[in-house]
Amino acid sequence: LFIYNNFCIIVVESNCAMKNNFLLEMQSRGFISQCTDLANLEQYCNNKSINGYIGFDCTASSLHVGSLLQIMILRLMQKYGHRPIVLLGGGTTLIGDPSGKDVTRKILEKKEIDRNIKSIKKIFNKILDTSDKKTKPIFVNNADWLTKLNYIKFLREIGSNFTINKMLTFDSVKLRLEREQSLSYMEFNYMILQAYDFYQLFKTKNCILQIGGSDQWGNIVNGVDLIRRILKKNSFGLTTPLITLASGTKMGKTEKGAIWLNKELFSSYDYWQFWRNTDDRDVKKFLYFFTDIKTQEINNIYKNEKNINNLKILLANEATKILHGEIAAKKAEKSAKDTFESGGLGSDLPEIKVSSKEINDGINFLDFLALNKITTSKSEARRAINNKGLKINNLLVVDEKKILEKKDFNDKILKISFGKKKHYLVKII
Repeated sequence: LFIYNNFCIIVVESNCAMKNNFLLEMQSRGFISQCTDLANLEQYCNNKSINGYIGFDCTASSLHVGSLLQIMILRLMQKYGHRPIVLLGGGTTLIGDPSGKDVTRKILEKKEIDRNIKSIKKIFNKILDTSDKKTKPIFVNNADWLTKLNYIKFLREIGSNFTINKMLTFDSVKLRLEREQSLSYMEFNYMILQAYDFYQLFKTKNCILQIGGSDQWGNIVNGVDLIRRILKKNSFGLTTPLITLASGTKMGKTEKGAIWLNKELFSSYDYWQFWRNTDDRDVKKFLYFFTDIKTQEINNIYKNEKNINNLKILLANEATKILHGEIAAKKAEKSAKDTFESGGLGSDLPEIKVSSKEINDGINFLDFLALNKITTSKSEARRAINNKGLKINNLLVVDEKKILEKKDFNDKILKISFGKKKHYLVKII
């Protein structure tokens, strides 16, 4: 219990027992970090279906796996008859969320943001159920109201409800200032705009709940407070835990970059392999977070299955099925089995296409590896050859001056293996 801007906020930690099925599953899967008033929210959920929203930045043409936990929660809302609102931040992306950032985000043009929104929306349409009229997601773009605000009117009606003293205490601001890193006035306004989003959705979409990562706690509480101050109504904020991996690295980042949810940026096979390569210590948590398997069933599987690799394959299949479909998951598993167990060519491996003319002329192998980002550079490729880490069709490459030629291909296909886990098909077209 604490007082915020003269209002009482009840914070309930995730170990509080619940009876509502939606919130109970949220709790059992470890989705709840904090809530402004969990007991009262439970009453709302018991009495009727609710609308709740999560906001997403539109800084790229795809979300990455770091956003997947939030999408799984929207999916869970639908399972229990609640309606998710997907806020695509066309307006706030013009500003940039300073939360968790050491420097100002790159400022994007509106046209690029609009293209990103169109692309990102496809991901939600794959993961969420769009067939049920009662629970199908509502898509909103906060540019629709933020870009139309009158600055003076906004300051008088909304800005007057915020104090600089309090805003300076939130982590998104405080941490930047403590590190003596610059924070623009533009970014400083972000928390007010996010609070206004919640206020706007409460009025127009009957949205009573905002969900976000625990780094969004301050912004979410601001929205709850703004609704109470202006409309004299109750609303709720709930945060999820930030995912920390057992290895200490950030969720969704690898040496190859982000694990994108867009198939054009990250293949279904690579996506399957990402989950298959999960650290042993994270497998059970990820089965809770990123699959639809019931929690009790996960517990039973863990009691009876002693081979951690079988659990990783289960995780990879279930997670890939949700994003790319069951057929893609099975193809990825078969390709992995063909590649790793029999040394064959997996049909679902990432593909690189080359022209007949290129092959007839001959392609420098080191250049090819670096150009297609199989290795980060020619130097890395050279080191890999010296360390016996590169193979063509399962045969070690020992010559740094290797030229890819037509004779290297079997029926216009060859396989390049970099280490034990990275495999690529090269096809002549």
